[in-house]
Amino acid sequence: MVADPKGPGPRPTLEAVAALAGVSRATVSRVVNGGAGVRATVRERVREAVAALGYVPNSAARSLVTRRTGAVAVVIAEPEARVFSDPFFGRQLRGISRELAAADTQLLLMFVERRADYDRIGRYLSAGHVDGALMFSLHRDDPLPAMAERAGLPTVYGGRPGWAGADRAPRPLYVDTDNRDGARQAVRHLLGRGRRRIAVITGPLDQTSAVDRLDGYRDALGTPQPDPRLIADGGFTAQGGERAMARLLDAVPDLDAVFVCSDLMASGALRTLRARGRRVPDDVAVVGYDDLEPAAWADPPLTTVRQDVEEMGRLMAGLLLRVLDPRRSAGADGADGGGADGADGADGVDGVDGVDGAYGADGADGAPGGEHGPGAAPGEPAPVITKARLVVRESA
Repeated sequence: MVADPKGPGPRPTLEAVAALAGVSRATVSRVVNGGAGVRATVRERVREAVAALGYVPNSAARSLVTRRTGAVAVVIAEPEARVFSDPFFGRQLRGISRELAAADTQLLLMFVERRADYDRIGRYLSAGHVDGALMFSLHRDDPLPAMAERAGLPTVYGGRPGWAGADRAPRPLYVDTDNRDGARQAVRHLLGRGRRRIAVITGPLDQTSAVDRLDGYRDALGTPQPDPRLIADGGFTAQGGERAMARLLDAVPDLDAVFVCSDLMASGALRTLRARGRRVPDDVAVVGYDDLEPAAWADPPLTTVRQDVEEMGRLMAGLLLRVLDPRRSAGADGADGGGADGADGADGVDGVDGVDGAYGADGADGAPGGEHGPGAAPGEPAPVITKARLVVRESA
């Protein structure tokens, strides 16, 4: 007689499940561990027995059979204080967490506080504690990609790869926004409103997202070498945006607009403009980037470029899960309208249409959900670039 798992007694065993389902212990093991070769009717009978008995697989034993830990490392190459003060990271982690949870996969979060942390992270990643890794906010000289490669660890990156050797085959898997086009939309909007002295506050230029947004600014102005006095690095922080705006006003007092490459920096820029007595947008028009919640709460509400940060996190996790288990459906890396939709109320955006979904990197024909790009067979995971959309509010 099988013990009732809801009352006192021994924990339900694999043998008990097999007896209740009328199958062998090996069959139960294959079903529980996701193995193949079991008929659908038998698989359903085993699952019903598992549910009836309240059987919980032993994770250590399961790892021995599957050679999988059921865990993924999420490595953010920033200090903990920066991560928890910037809503961008929270939104991206929410997308990652939800996708991993739906696949019954645990998330292990790791930060880089100081250079010594790289050794610790490298040892952990190479020790077999996780099945794969998600890495983002990487800098040009970051050793993390090389560590993942040496460990043979499946990895998906947030942001276009910009480190040495990233162009070697096989190319890294990554998820990004078309930052260059988003920046072009922002600056063209300002030009369309009659602004002529347009400054830019960039992020750190050892990160590809900051480089791409600066390049989009240059594209829209139509010059590869704009006035250097109109360019300031705000470090992707509110305090940095505040200081950068002050430097720009000191250097070019007659500037009439600023494209700020993140909403967090834009909040600091708005603070400086208020302190200097500059009216927004009457004296200085401001456009940000991200369209996170603080953009709508800003005073005045911030015109910004929307990227679906939570969706980007979901896409990253989905890509990695497909690498770890190719049997997962092709929709795991985002299709069917799951991408960066335009925000509500973003009408009248100078001809910029709303966009859905994502498209494969390097000109992969705009396939929703990031279908195969060059060099990848149909159905194989490939880099994904989501689209961006300008959202017009009161600041520009």
